[in-house]
Amino acid sequence: MSFRGSWTLDIQIHEEVTYGDMYGSGENLWNFLYFTGYLTKESEYFKESSIFLQARIPNVEVKTIYQNTILNWLKAAIKKEDFHDLYRAMEEGDARKMADILSGQLFRTISFYDSAENFYHGFLTGILSQSENYLVKSNRESGNGRSDIMVKSPSLRGRAFIVEVKVSDSVDNLEKDAEKALKQIYEKRYMEELRAEGYRKIDCYGVSFFRKDCEVRFGEGE
Repeated sequence: MSFRGSWTLDIQIHEEVTYGDMYGSGENLWNFLYFTGYLTKESEYFKESSIFLQARIPNVEVKTIYQNTILNWLKAAIKKEDFHDLYRAMEEGDARKMADILSGQLFRTISFYDSAENFYHGFLTGILSQSENYLVKSNRESGNGRSDIMVKSPSLRGRAFIVEVKVSDSVDNLEKDAEKALKQIYEKRYMEELRAEGYRKIDCYGVSFFRKDCEVRFGEGE
């Protein structure tokens, strides 16, 4: 199953899917929404003895519902994962390891390709919020010129991290956009809020996404 245009996707039909199955997988979710009228069929075809549909999200209002539903599905799936390797890579400044883990997580979840930063921001916030050792503060909704995500130890003697998220318009721009996100942290002095709270060990990450690919850049607090 994959998107073919901004609002169309291909799905394999499973007529037996019920409400209880909806969050079991991305395929189940799309099937349930199709059979309840939240997807419009544009064409039907057979592939390897299975029925497939090319379906369309009908309007902006329904697209908003999809985004919220998908983020809820992702949060439920994320809670089942163990992200200790991600936190360790974050603490060690291992940007390549972080990118590999995040890309792998996107690959295992539903094939929803969206250009809005809010989608990936919610995805990343949900993952980072699973840590028992850090507090996560999302600033996406505030629009107040702060960094996208702050991750900090409850103790001021502990670690703190600033994460800025960008969405690329092509896979070729991933590295440039991750660098741009990291540069923005320094240019807008996002570290000052954490320093004012009393944190001294602050690391910075610029993260860029394009569909299921991810790039991460690391920088120490200045």
